[in-house]
Amino acid sequence: MTGKLSFTYQGLGLGNRPTTTMAPVLQSFDIFPTRIWQSHLEALVPELDRWVNTVRAMRAASPAPAGRTNRLGWNSSDMAVLEHPDFAALQLVIRTACASVLGEMGQGGMPFRLQSWINLHDRGGFNFLHAHDGSLLSGGFYLSVPRGSGAFVFRDPRPGVLHASVKGGMPNGHADVHLTPSAGLLVLFPWWMEHYVEPHDGDEPRIMIAFNALDDARAAQR
Repeated sequence: MTGKLSFTYQGLGLGNRPTTTMAPVLQSFDIFPTRIWQSHLEALVPELDRWVNTVRAMRAASPAPAGRTNRLGWNSSDMAVLEHPDFAALQLVIRTACASVLGEMGQGGMPFRLQSWINLHDRGGFNFLHAHDGSLLSGGFYLSVPRGSGAFVFRDPRPGVLHASVKGGMPNGHADVHLTPSAGLLVLFPWWMEHYVEPHDGDEPRIMIAFNALDDARAAQR
């Protein structure tokens, strides 16, 4: 016996009219978006070589790396690098960018201070997965991105999807987002975004200034 499956709707005002099955028309809604911000600071590109030389001098003066999440490279123990007079123009731009982003996040007018440090990778260097706890906002500015520089990678921030069976760049799937860096690129992101840096495959170092915007009032209470 062959034929189409039929059924009746009950209580929907459709009576007992037989209806053949059909696929429903679905609307899709992408919820819980995560916003990051970036800008290529063309006006500051002429300063990059000078700033790279400043970083090299800082490393020579204090060659021991601070550690933290950086491996096979160097990062500064100095956590106020943007206070260095050589970086005054960059500090102003980053402060302005952070204020704008915090305004988008509903925190306009909040007093904040910048914590900043050098993150440098020699050949094979990388940063393992981490987030910047206790910050309002995090980011970085790239001074030198030679051939072979590893990507900056954001991890999906949804804990549930990381353990789900759906993997890859499809709805409700998990996939890391790779950001390809370039010299002069400014990137800002929520502090809670876990991220890591892929290994550097070049002879010239990959150099960035990393930073956090910190709640100035909370910092003063500590």
